[in-house]
Amino acid sequence: MTCSQVLPAALEVQGVSHAYGARMALDNVSLTVPQARFTVLLGLNGAGKTTLFSLVTRLFHTRQGSIRVLGHRVDQAPGEALRLLGVVFQARTLDLDLSVRENLLYHAALHGIGGRAARRQADAALQEVELAGRARDPARRLSGGQMRRVEIARALMHRPRLLVLDEPTVGLDVAARAAILRHVRGLVRERGVAVLWATHLLDEIEADDLIVVLHKGRVLAAGEIGHVVAESGAADIHDAFSRLTGEARVTGEAQEKT
Repeated sequence: MTCSQVLPAALEVQGVSHAYGARMALDNVSLTVPQARFTVLLGLNGAGKTTLFSLVTRLFHTRQGSIRVLGHRVDQAPGEALRLLGVVFQARTLDLDLSVRENLLYHAALHGIGGRAARRQADAALQEVELAGRARDPARRLSGGQMRRVEIARALMHRPRLLVLDEPTVGLDVAARAAILRHVRGLVRERGVAVLWATHLLDEIEADDLIVVLHKGRVLAAGEIGHVVAESGAADIHDAFSRLTGEARVTGEAQEKT
């Protein structure tokens, strides 16, 4: 493959900094999410994960550095960049008074998808997340895990090539967390979707994932898990995270609450 044929990264963040007044939330952050890979953005609460997602999705303006989605800078070509991007935010974002299906159709309309195509895609998306039988129900009747599955289905309605999820399993039980992880990993394997999965839970990581360790606004390590572990002189990723951040390991939702 020649240089001209090299595929652009699904997401490329270069030298991005962001401050809230005097507090630096992100400090010269650079990271890459390759196409068709599952990349974990690992960091404790307050690491800067949500701030980074706000910049990637243009909720915040990028004042220092650059962010590209499939080669398109979000500050210079936002339409092209956001068309290729699907987002699941940490906070619930469904309209609880609309039906499950109506939530998807509204999202489709925002992306210029209407009529039969929108209805067909919405029905297929709900079938895929095993919620076709709840299509007419108000969203408020769903459990937390079901809401997350609808949000993922909605994020995929316009067929993005990059899916970013900010702490998508927070507050869910073990079974719901596992189901959502299986579904999203399946999107990578079966559709070639690139995923950036932000979490503070080490048990959501698998051995073949890429990982970016973000701590107090700085990237401390990035790459294949084996490389990160070896570079830190640790025995495993749990030990590596502790050594890099100086924090105790967090392996599951139950430990987060203790």
